[in-house]
Amino acid sequence: MTASDHRKVLKQIQNKPAKYARWKKHNIPKERKFGKASKKCSRCNRAGGHISKYGLNLCRQCFREIATRLGFKKYN
Repeated sequence: MTASDHRKVLKQIQNKPAKYARWKKHNIPKERKFGKASKKCSRCNRAGGHISKYGLNLCRQCFREIATRLGFKKYN
């Protein structure tokens, strides 16, 4: 099956509720309860480099961009 056929097949499956439910059950990613993928940045949805301290829930890149607005100071 090619990429162009995938859209066509998905459209055909959506018209058949039983087949679509089975396809959805096996192909949609499950909700993560623990591990690296369970916590994501609230700003950009990146999973790596997550800072959850003080309830920030930001990745390190987003934290660097908005740290001064949040009241954090950079010390040398």
